[in-house]
Amino acid sequence: MPSVAVFCASSEDIDERYKVLAAEVGFALARRGWTLVSGGGSVSSMGAVARAARAGGAHTIGIIPRALVEMEVADHGADELVVTDDMRERKAEMDRRADAFLTLPGGIGTLEELLEIWVARSLRMHDKPIVVLDPWRDLHPLAELVSGLVEAGFVRDVAAAQLVWTSSVDEAMAAIEDGWAEAGSVVHSEPTANEWLEAEP
Repeated sequence: MPSVAVFCASSEDIDERYKVLAAEVGFALARRGWTLVSGGGSVSSMGAVARAARAGGAHTIGIIPRALVEMEVADHGADELVVTDDMRERKAEMDRRADAFLTLPGGIGTLEELLEIWVARSLRMHDKPIVVLDPWRDLHPLAELVSGLVEAGFVRDVAAAQLVWTSSVDEAMAAIEDGWAEAGSVVHSEPTANEWLEAEP
C-alpha cells in the first residue's frame, strides 16, 4: 500500500479545529487504504491523525527521536514505532518510508520538514508529491513569500509549482493521487549547478 508522511503540529496550545482536521486526514488515508507515516507523537495534531488512521483500519508508522519520546509522548499505539537517535535520522527515515508528503498547519518543526523535502524535490532527488493542506490560510504567508522570491529570480517557477496548495481534505487527497500519476512519467536526472546554487540557504 502507498504511504503518506504527514507533517503537523505537536503543540497542545492550538485550536481544536486543527486536531479535527488532522483526524479527518487520518480517516481519509484509511479510506484509501494508504499507510500513515507520522512523527511518532501521540499529542496534538500528530496524535489525532494517527489515532484516526488506525480507527479507520490504516497501518501507522511513527518515527520519533529518542530525546522527544517523553516530550511528545511517543505513539505507542503505532503499528510500527521507530525510535531514532536524532532529528536528522527521524526525517531521513520518514522521507525513505513515504511515497508522498502532506503538510498541515504547524510550527517551525513542521516548516522545517516541509522545506527540506521541497528542496530535495527541486533538486530531483525524488519525485514524490508534496501537498500543503491549509484551509484557514495559516501558511499562506509562505506562499506569498515564495511568489515574491520567484519574481525576484531566487526560486524557479518549476520549483514553486512542485508544492501543491489545497484547502480541503478531498482536494489534498486528489493532489497526492495526481502527483503519483504525474511521477510515472518523470525522468530522473542530476541537478544542474544552478539548481544546486538556488537551493543553498
